Amino acid sequence: MPRTATPLFTPVLIVGCVIIMASFAVRASFGVFQIPIAEEFGWLRAEFSLAIAIQNLAWGIGQPIFGALAEKLGDRKAIILGAIIYAAGLVLSAGATTPFEMQAYEWLVGFGIAGTGFGVVLAVVGRASSDANRSMSLAIVTAAGSAGQIVGAPTAEFLLSMMSWQSVFMVFAGAVLALILTLPLMRAPAAPASKAELEASMGQILKQAFRDPSFTLIFLGFFSCGYQLAFITAHFPAFVTEMCGPILPGGALYSIGITSTSALGALSIALIGAANVGGTLFAGWLGNRYSKKYLLAAIYAARTVVASMFILMPITPTSVIIFSVVMGSLWLATVPLTSGLIAHLYGLRYMGTLYGIVFFSHQLGGFLGVWLGGRMYDAYGDYTFVWWIGVAVGAFSAVVHLPVREPSPQAAAA
Repeated sequence: MPRTATPLFTPVLIVGCVIIMASFAVRASFGVFQIPIAEEFGWLRAEFSLAIAIQNLAWGIGQPIFGALAEKLGDRKAIILGAIIYAAGLVLSAGATTPFEMQAYEWLVGFGIAGTGFGVVLAVVGRASSDANRSMSLAIVTAAGSAGQIVGAPTAEFLLSMMSWQSVFMVFAGAVLALILTLPLMRAPAAPASKAELEASMGQILKQAFRDPSFTLIFLGFFSCGYQLAFITAHFPAFVTEMCGPILPGGALYSIGITSTSALGALSIALIGAANVGGTLFAGWLGNRYSKKYLLAAIYAARTVVASMFILMPITPTSVIIFSVVMGSLWLATVPLTSGLIAHLYGLRYMGTLYGIVFFSHQLGGFLGVWLGGRMYDAYGDYTFVWWIGVAVGAFSAVVHLPVREPSPQAAAA
């Protein structure tokens, strides 16, 4: 069958969605554990926040490493290693009793997420997709991460009502290990490449990218995405629990069982994930038709406006729901566009490694967003200053994508 006739839904795409969904369901639930763990041990908010921040940083450091391992040793071997490390980190974290222990074990969790996350899986799916389907395929896998977010936080909240947080971590470790059973179906073809790409070494491709100002701009622009997403994922449930106005009996939320602000905090993360499924798929559809750099600039600009309006208005159950849905539609929409732009500029052969390097900027932003959230909360008793930093870096990313060189598909092929 000609490559251009490759169907959109393939076993590789389906398995990739399953892996990303499970990996992100666990990762997105960590904000739900902020208050239970802090209350059990009497930790400051900054101490558990630092653990999640370290997790994000380890994820960023591990992403190019696992991308390179996948390209050298094979995708499935990299994912198996990632799943084992992920599960080990969760099991060890369940036994942590001091902030230092929790922070040390989150290095393992972060590396495990890297091995089962976007850098490896998007590269596999990108190679298995035809040119016509690639942008949408990347969007579908990214949307699967949001589907994991839909179920992750509410599942954690539900399990916490029946067992200790330590037991929940053990359940999640088992779910991550079960991903290995899906890998026999993940058999991706070799990356389509030009003669020049096949003859080029990884070092040559990296040197080419590092010398390209556009790669630097993409790297810098992805920082704010990580800052905003990691801060909201880690701190928004606690923020809603403590800052939101009361949920009134007899209202719409009561009718669906949301009777506390803590339950609303978990629901908000799920709503973000649900809205992002549609938003990411729409971004993938647009990415096949319009300039990716201008779409990225528009998404970052929209995030800046939405975050500004939310923090300037009273925090009520209604505003929390509206913010979650609108921000969710912009949540991971940057991922298929950024990864697609990298593939468009530098080819598919080393896409995993190159995306992993750019993703390090994303996770560096994630580290600062989570860590600053905890530090600023302990210092000032609220998250206002951290929100405004997120607004500023979002505006920066909107501007920095505009000068990116994005040749037409015909010129890139030539």
